[in-house]
Amino acid sequence: MIRKTPRPMIGAALFALFALCLLLGVFYGDKVVWKFKLDPYRQPMPILMYHHMLPDGSDCNDMTVTPSKLRQDFDYIRKQGYAPVLPRELLDPDSLPDKPILITFDDGYASNYNLLYPILQEYNFKAVICPIVCMPDLLATEFCSWDMYREMVASGLVEIGSHTYKLHNLDANGAYKPGEANGIRRLDGETDAEFQERVLDDIQKSYDRLSEELGAAPTCFAYPFGVREPDADALIDSLFPVSLLTWSDTADLYNGTKRMPRWTVTMWEPVYNLF
Repeated sequence: MIRKTPRPMIGAALFALFALCLLLGVFYGDKVVWKFKLDPYRQPMPILMYHHMLPDGSDCNDMTVTPSKLRQDFDYIRKQGYAPVLPRELLDPDSLPDKPILITFDDGYASNYNLLYPILQEYNFKAVICPIVCMPDLLATEFCSWDMYREMVASGLVEIGSHTYKLHNLDANGAYKPGEANGIRRLDGETDAEFQERVLDDIQKSYDRLSEELGAAPTCFAYPFGVREPDADALIDSLFPVSLLTWSDTADLYNGTKRMPRWTVTMWEPVYNLF
């Protein structure tokens, strides 16, 4: 009997099977350790950055959105199948939903409690707020109080991170100063002792105050102005397993949870244009 040459489709099927093995398994020599669930860290995760909210009908700037705009964003997030998560949930990748998204609010304005929090409850969405931690200590009425933070945390919908204690150009109403040290950036000629007192002690104080007032150590750090300082990396990384910058891109959890990019959301930019 003359043996027939295997048909090309058999070869294609074998190739497809091999590709499936690569997708679902990890090869060690001639063995395959099966892993039917894809690595949860091998997925993109959009991170949205907001700040302040104003009532509908208000004049907004690049740092503010209205409740109607936020609801439009949340409607899109839900329609696309994204599930908002908290920073602490990123530390257990096996528990993450298929399409995680991180919703972040910086500075800690009182509007986060008065306007954001009811909408989070309405949608059953989660968000992290990273306040300038000195503000509740100063009883600043435009910012959230410790009682507001405690109530939101107790709901399970909100996590509170650090935006430093007071390194936010408070003398300039929080504005970025071109050509100067902003946030945690080291000053020209600043000694190690001076940098320790001005920056590192401030970061530690923000961590300590959040831990004291909220009963648990914070997980997340949002860099003021998105400015990174290599001399502060060791301390930040030792205190906060999750940290956030401001450059626009989608985070890749495969690269870890340190210094992740965020999409800046404005009143005029539809979320569907961002990622």
